[in-house]
Amino acid sequence: MPQALDHDPPSEHKLVPFGVLILRTGLLTLVFGKKECSDFWGDCLRTWWMSVRSRHRGIRRLVIYLDNGPKNSGVTRKFLRRIIEFSDWSGLEIRLVYYPPYHSKYNPIERCWSSLQQKWNGTLLTCWQVVKSCALRMTWKGESPEVHRIAKGYGNEQDVSQSEMKIINARLLRSDSLPKYDILIKPNCPRGR
Repeated sequence: MPQALDHDPPSEHKLVPFGVLILRTGLLTLVFGKKECSDFWGDCLRTWWMSVRSRHRGIRRLVIYLDNGPKNSGVTRKFLRRIIEFSDWSGLEIRLVYYPPYHSKYNPIERCWSSLQQKWNGTLLTCWQVVKSCALRMTWKGESPEVHRIAKGYGNEQDVSQSEMKIINARLLRSDSLPKYDILIKPNCPRGR
């Protein structure tokens, strides 16, 4: 008996999208990689900042609005380690502000995903060039996004030990009223890159 697929055909390679939307200007940056993990998040933020920092020389603080997913929550050790590394590398003060559970639909980046999906709806995403072409065809506030790819793969991330977590927690300035939803991180190198 012949078999049929009830979902997308199996693929050797998968790409995970990551997006940064600058609310003030509407500039959208999409970064694609092989696996969503804390290391991927950290690399995406570096890729994004290297592509936009020349246009934002006066910026010293980023406010990052996030959903409260398991990969990027305010208690995920590996994620917090990578955000601190990004802060130290960039010299930027980072404020993580989380939407409450089940409220990520209010995050403007979520509307960007539906626009991207419309551009590749029905298209077989068989290679990077097709994915990139679809992503570049979408628009957000009348502009095409910047599109990047991180080609490296990600294995298992190194665990965060209890002693390392103490150091991480010492770097986190948590809100008194919303400690899991509002976190400030100051860089160890104040000048930035």
